[in-house]
Amino acid sequence: MHTILKKERLNELVWRYRIAAPKIAKKRQAGQFVIVRVESDGERVPLTIADADASAGWIELIVQAVGHTTTKMSQLNEGDVILDLMGPLGHPTEIKKYGRCLCIGGGVGVAALYSIASALKAAENEVTTIVGARNQNLLLLETELEKVSDRLLIATDDGSKGQHGFVSDVFKKLQAQGEHFDFAIIVGPVMMMKVTSDLTVAAGIKTLVSLNPIMIDGTGMCGGCRVCVNNEIKFACVDGPEFDASGVDWDTVMQRLNAYHDVEKKHQCKLNGLPHDG
Repeated sequence: MHTILKKERLNELVWRYRIAAPKIAKKRQAGQFVIVRVESDGERVPLTIADADASAGWIELIVQAVGHTTTKMSQLNEGDVILDLMGPLGHPTEIKKYGRCLCIGGGVGVAALYSIASALKAAENEVTTIVGARNQNLLLLETELEKVSDRLLIATDDGSKGQHGFVSDVFKKLQAQGEHFDFAIIVGPVMMMKVTSDLTVAAGIKTLVSLNPIMIDGTGMCGGCRVCVNNEIKFACVDGPEFDASGVDWDTVMQRLNAYHDVEKKHQCKLNGLPHDG
């Protein structure tokens, strides 16, 4: 079991947890994740390691209460324990000196983006970070990202902060200004990753995306997180979570993510005491 050392609310549905996990903190690298189980009969869910301190023995997770398990976890407080925490899992991001790097994120994908941007900056890259949200109240880790980026650019759907529009619009603007980049990493909602990576790949930028399909064991045994990349079946947990964006079959990724949408909605309504038809 792992004790929750600190809990911080980032917005209406998102919390940041600092959790005692010395072995994971010691081995964790940028881009990796853990599998969390909150209750003995509960599901296992993957969560990106947003930050860690090897000497202090803790890791940080960003949790959005959107499903049964993440809602249960959001109800835990400082001093409570996480039943199971397995990791670090997945291949770490390949960090090296690329030159001019783009880090693009949205939603809770910003959790992974922060650790990656930090590592790229430490490797002496020039880091431009673009983050997006529906409105300014939903933006995450702005202060943290500013510290590890040469510049932080923001897009909001409603125009309440930064550029009015999407992260893809910000990239288009940079492109129109004649800017060139050597590497891009994109993390966030699937449609955002698809649209934005289509642009960066077309611009000739080496682009990685972090995929988040349904995952159960996190070790490659169940096959639940399979994705199609360059016409080959890959498992996001052991072959990823990051893949070359130019080869990703986005239609398959979206289809698998929506496979259990209605079942999850029923569980969420039950958890909150709300009616659900069907």
